[in-house]
Amino acid sequence: MAYQAPALGIIPPAGREELRRHWGWFVAVGLVLMALGLIAGAYAVFTTSVSVVVLGAVLIVAGAFAGAQAFGETRWGGFFIELFTAVLYIGAGFLMVVNPLASAVGLTLFIAMFLIVSGLFRAIAAIAGRPPHWGWLLFHGVVSLILGILIWQQWPVSGIWVIGLFIGIEVLINGVTLLTLGLMARNLPPAESAEAGAGTGSPA
Repeated sequence: MAYQAPALGIIPPAGREELRRHWGWFVAVGLVLMALGLIAGAYAVFTTSVSVVVLGAVLIVAGAFAGAQAFGETRWGGFFIELFTAVLYIGAGFLMVVNPLASAVGLTLFIAMFLIVSGLFRAIAAIAGRPPHWGWLLFHGVVSLILGILIWQQWPVSGIWVIGLFIGIEVLINGVTLLTLGLMARNLPPAESAEAGAGTGSPA
């Protein structure tokens, strides 16, 4: 008897059939993403530099569009706001492209502060409000707080590898998720078999 994972039960029958027929693709993409995630984490400094350069390039392009918008519509009253935004985007993007590691150090400090503040907020909210599954919320808050403190204690050295490591972990987790989904979808019964099984069920 084919096993149907409970996590796939919320997917409509047509979607489950699509997953079953293309489970190999999910597995393949998952394996590729896992490999890329491991490589990105192993070469975290390089990944950090590339990520900051890409982000800087995006800011430069966004600034160019904002500047074009500002000079294209000079009478609407927001010309100087748009122009300031364009200059800010282009300036920040240029600095990130020219010196990505120094920019990464600043971004890492922001990440550390964000993790500390968000971790404290989650932990306090979990203890004070006691929402459903508040234990997981408290755990999440404590982990974020500890991670933020560890990054902050190692700053600025942590700035050259934290972003790349985070990206590697994110890609790795995404790959594991797709791999698991594909392996579960492989064991789904065909739609015809599922409908036949449902039709032969005994009435209550």
